[in-house]
Order: sequence, then C-alpha cells, then structure tokens
Amino acid sequence: MRAPHLPDRRWRRRLPAVAAAAVSTVLLVSPASAVALPDVVPAGAADVAADLGRTADEQASVVEVLLADTAELDRLVATGVDLDHEVSRTENGIVAHAVVTPNEVANLKAKGYRLGETLFSPEDSTDRVAERDATISEHVAENRAFTATLAADPAASDVRITRADYYTSGTNQILSVEAKWAQGQTSTSALTVQRDSGPGTAIGSGGSQNISRFVDAGVYLYHRGAATVTARPDRIQITSPTGDVATATVKEWLPIPEENPEGAGYQKDFITSYLTPTELYNRIKQLAAAYPDLAEIVELPYQTTGYRRKAQAVLGTANASRVAVDSRAWGHQGGNDIAVTLANPGAADRPLSVTVTGTDIRVDLATNAAGTVTSTAAQVVAALNAQAGTLVQAYTYRGNTGTGVVAPAARTPLTDGLRAPASVSRDPHPVYAIRIGKVRDGSKPGVLAYAQEHAREWVPPLVTIETAERLLRNYAHDGRTKQLLNNLDIWIAPSVNPDGGHYSFYDFNSQRRNMTNHCPLTGSADALARNSWGVDNNRNYTEYSLFDGYSGASSSCTSDTYAGPSELSEPENRNIDWLASRGNIKFSMNLHSSGNYFMWSPGAYALPDRISAPRPTLAQESFFWGASSRILTAIKRHRNMAVTPARTGPISDVLYSAAGNSGDMLWYKYGIYAWNFEVGTSFQPGWDEAHAETMEFANGLVELLRVAKDFADDKQRPESTLVVRPSSSPGNVNVSFETTEAAAVFYTLDGVAPSYSSTLYASAGIREGGETLTVPAGTTVHWFSVDAAGNVENNYTPNGTAKNYRKGKAVLATG
Repeated sequence: MRAPHLPDRRWRRRLPAVAAAAVSTVLLVSPASAVALPDVVPAGAADVAADLGRTADEQASVVEVLLADTAELDRLVATGVDLDHEVSRTENGIVAHAVVTPNEVANLKAKGYRLGETLFSPEDSTDRVAERDATISEHVAENRAFTATLAADPAASDVRITRADYYTSGTNQILSVEAKWAQGQTSTSALTVQRDSGPGTAIGSGGSQNISRFVDAGVYLYHRGAATVTARPDRIQITSPTGDVATATVKEWLPIPEENPEGAGYQKDFITSYLTPTELYNRIKQLAAAYPDLAEIVELPYQTTGYRRKAQAVLGTANASRVAVDSRAWGHQGGNDIAVTLANPGAADRPLSVTVTGTDIRVDLATNAAGTVTSTAAQVVAALNAQAGTLVQAYTYRGNTGTGVVAPAARTPLTDGLRAPASVSRDPHPVYAIRIGKVRDGSKPGVLAYAQEHAREWVPPLVTIETAERLLRNYAHDGRTKQLLNNLDIWIAPSVNPDGGHYSFYDFNSQRRNMTNHCPLTGSADALARNSWGVDNNRNYTEYSLFDGYSGASSSCTSDTYAGPSELSEPENRNIDWLASRGNIKFSMNLHSSGNYFMWSPGAYALPDRISAPRPTLAQESFFWGASSRILTAIKRHRNMAVTPARTGPISDVLYSAAGNSGDMLWYKYGIYAWNFEVGTSFQPGWDEAHAETMEFANGLVELLRVAKDFADDKQRPESTLVVRPSSSPGNVNVSFETTEAAAVFYTLDGVAPSYSSTLYASAGIREGGETLTVPAGTTVHWFSVDAAGNVENNYTPNGTAKNYRKGKAVLATG
C-alpha cells in the first residue's frame, strides 16, 4: 500500500547502500569521571553480544548508565541490555536508563560502564501491586458495608442513588445518574431510571434511561450512565430488579472549567487502578455489551502461546555434572506433579537405573567396586530420556558434554514457577480489540491504538481503556464525540502481549517480552534462565529489522531486545500486522512507557555509519509535526506537563535505533501515519501519577482521532509560493517554496510540465525546514503542491496535458 498522500513509490527495505553523510550523529563530551569503555561487539551486527547474565528469579531495577556519546549508546544497545526509553542528552554526555538485575549490573561494570543512581527497585513494584490490591479491597469493603446495612435494616432499599446531575452541553440537556445496587457484583442487569419533567410532575413523565454496571479490576463499583432529556427533571426513581425503590432529587452540576475543550458535561476519569490483561479484556467486553450499536469485540486471528511453561528443574551445581529436566506436559497440565530423585543406591557395583512410579521418577546412580557414584550427567540424561521419556525431557546443561559425575539429589519437584491465580488462563490466549464506530464496515477512515507490546508498561493500557470509555459514554450527549464515532472506524487493542502482561503482574515485574522460549536445549532453555526468555514484540516486525541488517535488536534468545527467530514469528506481531492490513487504517498510535517521548519513523539505522531507514519527505515530516503539535497540546491541557521538542520527532533522532519496530512496519509497509507515545516517567508509577498520566495521554489519543477526522474532511487545496533570494554565487539566485499547509511540492527547472515523477522538494536536513536551491537567475520554475489528504493545488491533474500548474521565474524582485 502506498503512503496515503503520495503516488506509489516503493519503500526500500533492505540495508541501503547510500552514504551516511546526511544522517546526523550527536557527539557529546565525555564526563571527566567516566571510565573509558572497552570495545564491545559492533552494534548492528547480526550476531550481537550475548546477554549480560540474568540469573534465575533475580528481580530487576532501573539504574542510570552514564555514557560519553551516541556511539557509546549504540554499543550499549548492542550488548542486548534492556533499556528503558529514557535517554537524556546533556552537555556532559548521555544518561540512559537500563533495567537490570544485580548480576547484570556486575557484568556492565566489568565491561567498563559507569552506573549512576538506582531509580526504581523491585520494592517499588511490590508497592504498586499492594496499592492496587488496597484499592480493590476498599471497593470490596464498600460493597460488604452496603450489604451489611441491608441485613441490619430489612426495610432499606437495595438500590441507592449516589448522584443525579443535570447539565447542558451546547443545546443539549443531559441527565447523569450514578447508583449502587446490592446485587451489582453478581448480576449484569442494567438499572432503569425514571424521571419527572419538572417540579410537581409525575415520575415517568420525563421518560426513562438505562444505566449500566461499572466494574473495575473485577470489582463492582456502581451503575452509571447519561442520556439526553427534553426537560430538566426535578426527581428520579429507580426500581431495582428485586422490586426495591430509591428516589433522589436532581441537582445542577457545575460546568467543567473552560480549559477543557470537550465542553460542559463531558464525562471522563473512568480508571481507578492498574488492570491486568484479563481485566483489560473484561472491561472492553463490558463496554461493547453496553453499547452494541457503537462497538463490538473482535478476537484477533492469532492466539498467543499462553501464560504457561513446562515444569522444570536443574539438578547439580557444577556445569559439567548438571542435569536439566523439563516436563513433556505444561506445568498446569501435570508437569507440576512430577518429581525426580537422584539416589545413591548405597551398594557397590550397581548399574544406572530409572524407576517411574506414577509421576515420581527415581534414578539410582551407578557405582563402582568401592561404592562410589560414577554416573555422568550425559549418562543420566540418556537414561531419563530412555526410561521416563513420556514424562520428561532431560538434557545436559547449556550444551555441556556432561562428563562430570552427578551428585545425588533429594526428591526435587518440577515446577513451572508461575504464581498467578487460577483465574488467569494457562491456555493459548485470545487477543481482543474493541472496534468503535457507528459504521464499522471498512468504509470510514480507520484509526488503530494498541498498547502493552512491552509487558511491564502498565499505564499505556489504561490510556486505551480511558479513551474507549470516553468515546462510548459521551456519544449520546457530546457533539464532537458523536462526530468522531459517526465518521471514523476506531480499533483499540489494550494489551497485545497478555502472556507477558500477566507475567509482569504476578511473577517478574520487569518483564518486557512475551513468554515464548525460543532458546535451544544447548542454550539457556533451562529453569535457571526462566526470567530471560521471550521475544521483544517491538523488534519482531518486518521493516528495517535485525534480519535486514539494522541496529537495536538482538539475536540472543535471552536478550531483552531479542528479535525472535524470524520476522513476524510471534502471534502478537502477526495480530498487529493483521490489524494494520485493514485497508482503511490511516493513522495509528502505539502506546509505550516511559520517558515522555512522542515519536514516528524512521525508527532504525544501520551501523557503523548510522544509515537510516528512509526519512519522511518534507511534506510528510511537516504533517507529523503539525499533527503532533495538536496532540501534545491536548496532553499538556490536563496538568500543564509538556512533552518537549527535544523528545518529539523520529525515533532514531530522539532515542536510539529500534530495528523491527511496529511503527516502521505500519509506515513503510502500509502507509499509515504511525506515532509512538512514551507515557510518563516510569513503567509502574504510584497510582496518583499513573492516574494523571492516563488522563493526559487519553486527551492526546482523543485528539489523534480529531486529527484523523479532519484529515478525512479536508477538501482545502494547498497554495504555494516561489521565494527567490540573493545568492553568494555570481549569476545565481536561491530558490525555495512556501506552502499554506503541510504539502509536497513537485517541480521542474527545464520548462516542462511538472508531474509526480518530477523532483520532490526536500528537507534541508534533519529537523530542519525546506532546502534552498541555487539556480541560474532567470530559470523557469514550474511546480504544483499536494497536501497529505491528496488535495492538489489549483485542482491540477499532472497528466502531461493540463496547464494549470504554477509558473514562475527565478528572478529577484525589484523596487
């Protein structure tokens, strides 16, 4: 598919054989106290350095890594270290944030890297989970207190109206109602609100409206809803499904402050705690059920591997004598019931033997004439596979020949090590999106928002849920929201990596990747590496990837930037490719954290010369910047927090190379204007901060939808001007073009009519404006402009016969 605003020009995907002179490299002064860094495996090589040695069940912290310049940052990336998206450039160097365990810290120091402060610790994540659990417990306690009140007073109504607010929005009159029902935790029934039509009128005379359950993190909070009314009601009444009745007086609601662009009565703030992937999916399913005319749930075509692992154990301590054992069945399907004993038979000249009793495997080790154990690891592995091969698979430790003699070991249970409750499915997991819009047949322009490619990023999924809630709950009474849903086809996938997301919540808070173990048995496939498996879903896409020779991803199966065995090897990635291939998708937002960045393509370059993926044209770059200004202004409106210009722009300019990222696939393969949010300053901030980040970035995501609608509605043709200035070159003048909006300019200097194959006016450089052309004075210039929506200046048709293109002479104005 071509980019939507240009004629068909094939993107060049493989490593381009072009000079890197046009690609800027920022070199910074090395800190005086920094340790000189040794040479590391060159970044960008397909066989990047091995992982830094995360050991079993180590928890990770976020620490500063102090670097001299961009070249050192690229070498750090090439080690496969897990980098946060926080990279600060100062006059003294670069400070990057790495997510590392104590063992990885030691290895970084051994390589000569200087580390700074620890910014986030495992204890902080534990506090976040405790905070979330406390919030849920408060909801549960409120429900119990309500139930206890009813038990103490049988005459009390089992429905209680907590808010009844009347307000106006433009010419609309709105009634918003919130109520709590004692059966709300278990029953999915809506509540019906009847209203009068003013003081002294009968209940029911003003009509009725339904309010639906609001469930957060699996706990019922209350019923709520808003509807347009024709007269200001004075009182309302709710009769619960059990027959109990509650009444309340309607109050005037204060208008929202003017700085909120949505206007009076706009509903928002629907998130009260962090949500696991299971809870995220439940929320969008509840929303779709409540608004069947506006939304539907789409199960994406590829299920994940699942939140599951084989049960495992490693017996022994010395590598040459270690025996690794994996269950054939998944842990939850019987693997966790298996145990292995390595026994000294206590007698001389005994052969090696294996006995299987149910799921207990006993290995009697061989002994010599002196009664000393003689069985090697390789021999025990062979015996286990021969005699207990239907239950387990045994192998020597990480490719070792296994010549060491095995030490006896007490009965050792195999375990998958997973700690999530049974409510978290261990089966291959469906991935769900909610599709929102009045017309959902592909005829309307599409917008895609997706989150949690990286499992530990807990705030971005909340942004998607808050946005979905705002869209659906404001449709009936907010005109601008109605216009969005009437004219756009909106896809929101709150968690594209549910396996990793669940693992991050319940097992290893720093988990970045999915849970698929691609390590060979000769590598780090054993239990001692179980926090090191998985594919980085944001390095497994098809354009400018590791497999194309680009930098910023790893071929090591235990690196946190592991690109996988091949492009689109992972179901999570194939789902995004499937979504992007919807022919009507024109815009997308990939939500990540952290660092407060706002970025777009190109996202990758090749080393050593920093050869970038093709840069957007001047017109495309101008459109990215213009739309970004709108979106970032909406974000800032919430609490005056700004995403800085230095953190806005192409990924490879403001961060580092990320070969095979999803934004590049959407832009280069499908022509989708694709952005990346980097939300906030931490993966798992305290709830007050997480809540504020959710609100402000939901503002930005809604504004992207407005950008998309304006793009679809754009019928305004651009206008352009030829600007001629003096040149220092005798006989020549300097020429440039100015346009009234972001637009491409095609021009000729030889007097022929311009077409889409004519020269495209280019950028002067990275993050600069248009180029300056030096031409002989008097040169005839023919040109036309076309904007991002495809509107052509003067309605010109560049077919070789039309004459209404722009014409000018490269001469200086006189007078």
